[in-house]
Amino acid sequence: MRVYYDQDANLSLIRDQKMVIVGFGSQGHAHALNLRDSGLTDLRIALRAGSASAKKAADAGFTVVDLQDAAASADVVMVLTPDEGQADLYREQLHETMKPGASLVFAHGLSVHFNLLEPRGDLDVFMIAPKGPGHTVRSEYRRGGGVPCLVAVAQNPSGGALQKALAYASAIGGGRAGIIETSFKEECETDLFGEQAVLCGGLVELIKAGYETLTEAGYAPEMAYFECLHEMKLIVDLIYEGGIANMNYSISNTAEYGEYVAGPRIINAETKAEMKRVLNDIQSGRFARDWMLENRVNQPSFKAMRRRLAEHPIEKTGEKLRSMMPWIRQGALVDRSRN
Repeated sequence: MRVYYDQDANLSLIRDQKMVIVGFGSQGHAHALNLRDSGLTDLRIALRAGSASAKKAADAGFTVVDLQDAAASADVVMVLTPDEGQADLYREQLHETMKPGASLVFAHGLSVHFNLLEPRGDLDVFMIAPKGPGHTVRSEYRRGGGVPCLVAVAQNPSGGALQKALAYASAIGGGRAGIIETSFKEECETDLFGEQAVLCGGLVELIKAGYETLTEAGYAPEMAYFECLHEMKLIVDLIYEGGIANMNYSISNTAEYGEYVAGPRIINAETKAEMKRVLNDIQSGRFARDWMLENRVNQPSFKAMRRRLAEHPIEKTGEKLRSMMPWIRQGALVDRSRN
């Protein structure tokens, strides 16, 4: 596995190119701001008519443009819209309008890997995937650090797609932490698995189950919140800083012993077997198929699940407790009015 850093990237390859960022959400705002701070000047934000993000982009000092008009002259089009709409966006607004030899770029491999769209053969198609949410991509860059990035090339008619991908990744801060070359397949399948089994799906269900177990046993909701959610960040920060051993060095011997004897009872052989079934759903394309079908009928199940989570008692308890801790808001990564 090859890892690249800032010294391996040549920003002059993209610094004077006309670049369009499609979308100004979590990733879009971070990419745009980091690219600008790295010296790229010909940078525009493409948004659909009536987008709520238009004011945010304009307030941040960017020119907001129509995608079809901008794509006709753009050297690089970075698609940072939700996965579920990318295929239609490409077919309806980019396939005919992108100028010959331009670069079509993504931050996740799903649309390309599962053939949801078919890019024109003359286009360089590559990916820059930061390994973190957009708000972290921005905050780490501003601190002088960066979020590691994955890069991959799907089409390379120019012969220089990888070099352009490295330049872009470096410009958003990835070269400070490490840029890893991979494939659309590997990035897509491992990313979906990590999100579903561990980082989002697994973690959220573990937190909810712990909270419910304690409250159903008669313990105070506030105690359950602190023990099963609030302290999660403190533990993860230690792991992030120096691995699992670093976390174990910091916690008590009692906590470490409990980890060894109770952890395997919670995450056991059946859990791992289910993880393999989740991975199979991803590899086979079943998850991507089901997700696209869900979007075709306006996301009824997705919206219902989102609503149920918002109504979970842990969210109500957390809202109350966080209101007593103003320092959390002061250092918040997410400000919905701006990003």
